Amino acid sequence: MFRRVYLDNAATTPVDPEALAAMLPFLNEKFGNASSIHHFGQETRAALDRARHQAAHLLNARPAEIVFTSGGTESNNLAIRGFAEANRKHGDHIVTTNIEHPAVGEVCADLAARGFRVSIVPVTSDGVVRVADVLNAITDETILVSIMTANNELGTLQPVSEIGRIVKSRRDAGSKIRFHTDAVQAAGKLKLDVEAIGCDLLSISGHKINAPKGAGLLYVRRGTRLHSQNLGGRQERGIRGGTENLPAIAALGRACEMAGESVDELGGRLKTLRDRFETAVCETIPGSHVNGQSAERLPNIANISFAGIEGEGLLINLDMQGVAVSTGSACSSGSIEPSPVIRALGVTDEMARGAVRFSFGRQNDDADVDRVMEILPLAVEALRRLGRK
Repeated sequence: MFRRVYLDNAATTPVDPEALAAMLPFLNEKFGNASSIHHFGQETRAALDRARHQAAHLLNARPAEIVFTSGGTESNNLAIRGFAEANRKHGDHIVTTNIEHPAVGEVCADLAARGFRVSIVPVTSDGVVRVADVLNAITDETILVSIMTANNELGTLQPVSEIGRIVKSRRDAGSKIRFHTDAVQAAGKLKLDVEAIGCDLLSISGHKINAPKGAGLLYVRRGTRLHSQNLGGRQERGIRGGTENLPAIAALGRACEMAGESVDELGGRLKTLRDRFETAVCETIPGSHVNGQSAERLPNIANISFAGIEGEGLLINLDMQGVAVSTGSACSSGSIEPSPVIRALGVTDEMARGAVRFSFGRQNDDADVDRVMEILPLAVEALRRLGRK
């Protein structure tokens, strides 16, 4: 039996045993509804409050500024649509980039269809937005800037702190503008401080930081008004109606706690693995190119284009040999078109079609890199030979 290697941690991560242990009591004996005032409800309410404090500590936020959701997609929808709907009287203009996750890009497109004006700022050939371009896109009618902390396909870090300072200076001058950042990929790999970033809204998904699927959070700075997208309940201060998913939230809280404790050590270890892998690929496989390589990036993502092949073909070939990778965002799987994110870099269609994302997680080690490098060069060459026939 061959060794299986999972290098798709940007899509989802395995649940950590400690996160699992945190959720198990709420799947059986601690089953109360956190909105109930009796003992059973107050028992789960205490766990909900504990998770809120754990999440707030990770972000240097106040517990009251944490709103639990079902994940990153809901958090982004609530942040962007909720803010736009609640603040339309102040303006109708939104600024974002052309490399955002679909949970941001498609929400902005939907708002544009409903009469909002959306400016989509391009990125450089290394996948980083220019601060000057964001500044130039902001007008007196701009109410929201939404720019991700780190790209989910390339890992490239965006200048969110500089953008946060721009937005804050506008707000200090009387503007109603606010700043949202999708930090789903950055959580657990970088230190996230909402005060240092200067954001008013920040999204996180639990299953990217070794918590289970079905829980996420939105940081909402005090004084930021949102229209709820879930009506029919007063949970989460009326911002997100619906009975909270207590088991998953308890696990998310513990995962946030662990992420804060290990971010430096884990980031350094993943960067060492990622860099070793990229060096081996570039030295061993001609016609390979690391996308975004000159930019500051997350420590765990390597997006590599291979000339002369289709990324989907390589993904399937590697999977047959026990190696799991991705050709881009998991939420865009099934698309036969090259990734819009890779195309935004200005690369050729050939290189865009040959892009594959390798993303490392806390369970990966040097043996995984060795195993992939036994397989990858042969797989690429086999596909190239097939394409030449």
